[in-house]
Amino acid sequence: MNPTSRLFLGLGLCLSAQAFAAPLTFDETAFREDVKTLASDAFGGRAPLSDGEQKTLDYLTHAFKSMGLKGAFNGEYLQAVPMAKITADQSMVLKVGELSFTSGEDFTARTQRVVPKVELSGSDMVFVGYGINAPEYGWNDYAGIDVRGKTVVLLVNDPGFATQDPKVFKGNAMTYYGRWTYKYEEAARQGAEAVFIVHEDAPAAYGWGVVKNSNTNTKFTLVDGNNNQSQVGVMGWLQYAAAKQILAASGQDIEALKAAAKAPGFKAVPLTVQADLTLSNHIERAESHNVAAILPGNKNADEAVVMHAHWDHLGQIEEEGKTIILNGAVDNATGVAGVLALARHYAALPEAEKPARSMIFSAFTAEETGLIGAQYFAENPPLPTSKLVAFLNIDGMNVGEGVDYILRYGEGVSELETMLSDAAKAQNRQVKADPRPQNGLMFRSDHFALAQQGVPGLLFMSLGDTDPDYIAHKYHKGADDYSPDWQLGGVKQDLKLIEQILSRLANGSEWPKWLEESDFKARRAKDGR
Repeated sequence: MNPTSRLFLGLGLCLSAQAFAAPLTFDETAFREDVKTLASDAFGGRAPLSDGEQKTLDYLTHAFKSMGLKGAFNGEYLQAVPMAKITADQSMVLKVGELSFTSGEDFTARTQRVVPKVELSGSDMVFVGYGINAPEYGWNDYAGIDVRGKTVVLLVNDPGFATQDPKVFKGNAMTYYGRWTYKYEEAARQGAEAVFIVHEDAPAAYGWGVVKNSNTNTKFTLVDGNNNQSQVGVMGWLQYAAAKQILAASGQDIEALKAAAKAPGFKAVPLTVQADLTLSNHIERAESHNVAAILPGNKNADEAVVMHAHWDHLGQIEEEGKTIILNGAVDNATGVAGVLALARHYAALPEAEKPARSMIFSAFTAEETGLIGAQYFAENPPLPTSKLVAFLNIDGMNVGEGVDYILRYGEGVSELETMLSDAAKAQNRQVKADPRPQNGLMFRSDHFALAQQGVPGLLFMSLGDTDPDYIAHKYHKGADDYSPDWQLGGVKQDLKLIEQILSRLANGSEWPKWLEESDFKARRAKDGR
């Protein structure tokens, strides 16, 4: 897929369908119980392949059974997702010339290669700007440099954010070229052995604590036929201060390099220092699971609308000798509880009011470690992706009071934007553009994996817009806990809005269309949609 087109992750569909059933009645008691349970210490942070996973699977399976919904996978509720569980020894030390750096504090390093050890020994280092190769923008940070077998150091986000010029990439709105996932992918295509992304809060959109918690813990990966050997050996991050020292050791000023890197025609800078690192891994192969239930349509049962939230979070970490459980209450126990609330609503409808199309209610594994469950589902769906009408995804809900707007992630992307606008208008709310387009939220949740298969999606996310403290002090941290003080006005209004869109999709006959020319649109066209 051309990564540029990935920027335009869809929100689409303009249908003429009317409301078909009684509107959703919000059961606050059930919602609170779902979140409180899933985000309890007993579930251990819901890490894949943990005791918390089994408890989560049992809870969701029981919930769907109690609603009378069938399993979506040939009658089964669970879809096995084979993966490798890789735990890196955090006593590793990164040495660059005479400098030494501590794992977790100065840098992070992990791998998706399924091997017990990855070793950098005297690895030549190269600063490659933003590490972007984007022909459509006339941009190639790798032009004229051979990085095969080397260690590349690069900047997070893309030149559009750095310049704030809408004529450079997409300006303040992050493209997929700005995401760390792309940077590792492109470095692998260029033959690099290791990648270290320089972290800064603003362009990364989160603090170092998020990087540390996300990359020094156990990680998961799907495994190809060659144990992922085509991927880079070391997927790393550097604290800004550590990167500044490394570049200075080569006689380079980091701020001068940043200024040069945001201008067209930047040339990669070979450094005069080498990297040494031994990354030792404990590897387990195991199966995690996606969960999904289906409500068969009463007219077009072979077509389905998917309502989703990822069930996993980050498990537990050790800090200063203490075990901290990352319960992920808002991210994403609230999303899962929202899916359950919607599933209960549709399952309880009288037979005459059941939707024409089938509805799939899903919760995937390993979103937090790279959309792994979503990728597996997208490649192994219970119905062909050509039969999936749209994919609606909740990744964090507004647990405070209701607001007079709904966030839209993307603009002019697909026809679902019209439906979002119509549903918001019915609630006397306005559609508000993503206030942080530089964060690249469209690429950071499970709908992205389905979009890669051509299925348009809507992302419903409320993490920091109503709680400014959330990203700074709760996101991917121990403080993301359930609170009985939550107002839940935002949850109530958003679930009712989502239900209106779902009903229109499930009872309509048209298909969401991508508006932007993109690989998403081209992929959908291959399915005749």
